[in-house]
Amino acid sequence: MLRMSFMEHLEELRNRIIKALYGLALAFIFALVFAGKLWDIISDPAVDALKTLHVTPPRLVMTTPMESFSIIWVELPLLCSVFLASPWIVYQVWAFIAPGLYKKEKRLALPFVLLTAGLFITGGLFAYFLAFRYGLTFLLGIGMNNNVQPMVTITEYFDLFVNVMLGVALVFELPVVIFLLTLLRLLSPRFLLRHSRYAVLAIVIVAAIITPTPDVFNLMLFAVPMCGLYFIGVFAGLMLVMRREGRRLPWRMIVAVTLITILAVAGIVTAMLHFHLHFIRQWPYITR
Repeated sequence: MLRMSFMEHLEELRNRIIKALYGLALAFIFALVFAGKLWDIISDPAVDALKTLHVTPPRLVMTTPMESFSIIWVELPLLCSVFLASPWIVYQVWAFIAPGLYKKEKRLALPFVLLTAGLFITGGLFAYFLAFRYGLTFLLGIGMNNNVQPMVTITEYFDLFVNVMLGVALVFELPVVIFLLTLLRLLSPRFLLRHSRYAVLAIVIVAAIITPTPDVFNLMLFAVPMCGLYFIGVFAGLMLVMRREGRRLPWRMIVAVTLITILAVAGIVTAMLHFHLHFIRQWPYITR
């Protein structure tokens, strides 16, 4: 392992931050070229929600002359550049912590970068296609029964969009955070499994806070993937610990459990298709 002084660590950190900013700047220029088309994509959930609520015309509004410019041509490309440059930024993070790792652990660089950036982007897609759309329709329709007409400015809309996108994308980094803490020996899979009930409770509370609607369907839409991400992180940490200790994972049992789970899900889907059942957002949540 390399030994570096405190000042050398600061110098290395500065170099990695500068390189990450270079990548972010290039991604910003690329996103700036397509800013108009990107805004059409990002404003689509608002248009769909307003159409669903029968608001005419289904458009966002601006209240200041500079509002469209600052949102569409500055803040929007910056948000997109964060997602585009995420693999490069994650690589710089890995390169900063790599000198303190063993040689075998440094080989995890490529999987770490791909998995971290992939989860971040997947979280953004999950927020865009599911979380944000359901929540926005609910929020815009709350006051319509009390003679309230939705008239959303692009600034307020984009602020909410950024909060949801980045919030959910960061939540999807839970397995990576658990893996890193295990890699740095700050947590252990045994401790996480022993206290998993508290983790699940915390996840449900966080999902209830994030979910803007009061129904169980949207709560589970957040909570189930988050719980799955938590246990994926624990499993990844377990693999790391067993590899350090020279032990092998019980792959036969893992493969058997995975196959049983896949068969169970396939059986449920097949039964629903056979009996023409589908999910709904109210009780009993399954109907014909």
